[in-house]
Amino acid sequence: MRNYRPAARVQVALAVSLAAVLAATSCAGTGGNARMEAAEASGDGVLRVGLILDNTGDNAFLNAPQLAAAKLAVQEINAAGGHKGRPVELLPVHPDQETAAQAKDLVAGKADVVIGPTDSSHASAAVDVLSHARITLISPANSAAGLSGLASGGYYFRTAAADVAQGPVLAKLAKDAGAATISVLFQEGSYGKDLSAAVTEAAQKSGLTVLPGAGFKPGDAAEAARSAGKAKPDAVVLIAREGAQGALAELNNAGLSGSRLILSDGAFARYGSGLASRVLEGARAIVPGQLPTAAFQARLLAVDPSLKDVSYAAETYDAVTLAALAAARAQDDAGRSIAANLIPVSGGSAPGAGTPATPCLSYKECLGGLAAGPDINYDGESGPIAFDANGDITTAAFSVFTYGPDNNPSPTGRETAGRPG
Repeated sequence: MRNYRPAARVQVALAVSLAAVLAATSCAGTGGNARMEAAEASGDGVLRVGLILDNTGDNAFLNAPQLAAAKLAVQEINAAGGHKGRPVELLPVHPDQETAAQAKDLVAGKADVVIGPTDSSHASAAVDVLSHARITLISPANSAAGLSGLASGGYYFRTAAADVAQGPVLAKLAKDAGAATISVLFQEGSYGKDLSAAVTEAAQKSGLTVLPGAGFKPGDAAEAARSAGKAKPDAVVLIAREGAQGALAELNNAGLSGSRLILSDGAFARYGSGLASRVLEGARAIVPGQLPTAAFQARLLAVDPSLKDVSYAAETYDAVTLAALAAARAQDDAGRSIAANLIPVSGGSAPGAGTPATPCLSYKECLGGLAAGPDINYDGESGPIAFDANGDITTAAFSVFTYGPDNNPSPTGRETAGRPG
């Protein structure tokens, strides 16, 4: 996730219990690779799912769709027989606590798998606690590229694509629109730098000429925009977050507007009257994931009729379902067993793996597939997943939006980016 933004309270009894758990598992540390190593059954027979909801303030609305999706997944898993005939449990949530405190509560609650956090900057805090307790963590929203190398002992996965996965899609949108030359303007920082490099590489491989671009700091994009204007590109790819609106205004001043603009996910927003009329008319932007189907939205609303947003709901639902399928494949609910079986149930590739199985689309359907063979290929509400050896998805879906004369976006299509596992 693009860093969307409580005091911790742990009762004495829980703190003592947690200390005992961590002491017993400290030898596990974050060494080894639980994704690739065989695991002996060590669960207690009950699959327990935890949820870290780390969104506060203006972003607190992101908690509700993730909670609704987790509840829905657990309900549907239990309707299909649960784990080995016993109901899967969803542990209580504590969104008022910081990430590490939530993780510690979930260790004390005997979680086997935890879904979250949303913010990429909170991943390390969760992993530090959970990996030592041999609990698998699957984030539905973390997208920072550097997390592919996070030292987790193999317990960290994510059903969201890394930011750099959108590079080929941004380049493709430019080429599909007839551009022969592009410039890339990026907001300084790891997000802008990494994604700019990915766009440049993909554009060059596709035959586009990449003209001089520039980096800029939020609120100080005038010089970078003027530089792009002088280069006269057919299209400009803007990679930005909080500095996007100012950069778009400066690009307009430099004669670059409308359909010549392509926006990264961080720059996607409803700008409306915040920009001059028609500045973005015809501009395109992408957002990770695919729009939830009407049927999936209806199922979510049955769980939470007050739901107003579905951000990361599909990725959360798939994370819970994959964890249950991994436990089913292992015939064990322990976190180590889940980590060791997530790649094969996702249709992912490990060294020496063969061709993925035919996709199955639900827990019930995939469970039937496990009865016929050890490997299945779950394709869920968020699309294909196919974890690689880093716990990253290898096929990423993106929704494409086009801006109207009111500078607001409407969905107009979808694109998929993939890479070898």
